[in-house]
Order: sequence, then structure tokens, then C-alpha cells
Amino acid sequence: MERGVQQDTIVRVDLVLTLVFAATAAFAAAVFTTTAQWIGAVTAMVLFAIGVFAFLWSYWAAVQKSRTLEIGVAQLYLLLGDAIPTPVKRTMNTLLVAQFAIALGTTLMRPNGPEGNPGSSLAVGFLVPMLGFGLNGLWAVTHGTFHPRTELRQSNEKIGQNADHG
Repeated sequence: MERGVQQDTIVRVDLVLTLVFAATAAFAAAVFTTTAQWIGAVTAMVLFAIGVFAFLWSYWAAVQKSRTLEIGVAQLYLLLGDAIPTPVKRTMNTLLVAQFAIALGTTLMRPNGPEGNPGSSLAVGFLVPMLGFGLNGLWAVTHGTFHPRTELRQSNEKIGQNADHG
């Protein structure tokens, strides 16, 4: 599989799963029956679990790569810096913000549930942005272009200088 196709796959998975969350959360907030709430809550929990898995996978891979590359947490999970191309950064961070906005919007749609409680079954949607963080990290660690660690770069420069003078 080509590198570009793999990169696009993670972005597409993030987009599709964010749309699934939007649809099920909106359905649960609009209908607000027990069945609808269960559909919204179970979907949110599954997306959270996928996000946790992706987060842990990306963290483990980043720790392995950090021995030779400079990888920052903000680069990894917020896609900051020059290691990530702007279109990917923009798309994936927009999806992360959308996950937060969907969770907030659908929870606030039901300020008073059947027993006078806020739409607490909808609040489980606040776990879904873990999906965005996890997939951001997975994309960054597998496709990001990180710089060599400073001490390795300085060591290699000294070796090069010694070879020139030797």
C-alpha cells in the first residue's frame, strides 16, 4: 500500500467515526428515548475505546522513535510544528474540535432529562475526543517528519568535522 493511501486512511477513519458520533449523538439528543440514549452512549464508549487504543499505540511508537528523533507531545497529539503537513493538521484538528463541539452541543440540548437531571447519558460523548487525540497521535507517529535529536545531530556534526580535519 502506498504511503499516501495509508496517510489518507487515518484521516478518513477519523472523519467517518466523527460523523458516526455526530449522527448517533444528535439522534440520542433529539429523540431522547432510552433506546436512543443507549445507542448514543454505546457509540461514544466504543469510539472512546478506539481512541484509547490508538493513543496508547501512538505513545508506545513515539517512545521508541524518541530515542533518535525529537518528538514533542504537542506535535504528537495536537499536530503542532512542522512535522505535520498543514492540510492534515487542519483536517484532523478540525475533527477533534468538532468532537468536542458535538459532545457539548448534544449534552446541552437536554438541560433537563426525565428526572430533572441534565442529559447525563449524552455527557458520555465528552469521552469521544480521545478518538481525535489517539488518531492524531497515530498519524503523527507513523507519517510525521521529525528532526533528529539535538544531541545526536551535534554528535554527528562533530564526527563530520573530525573526519574533515583528520
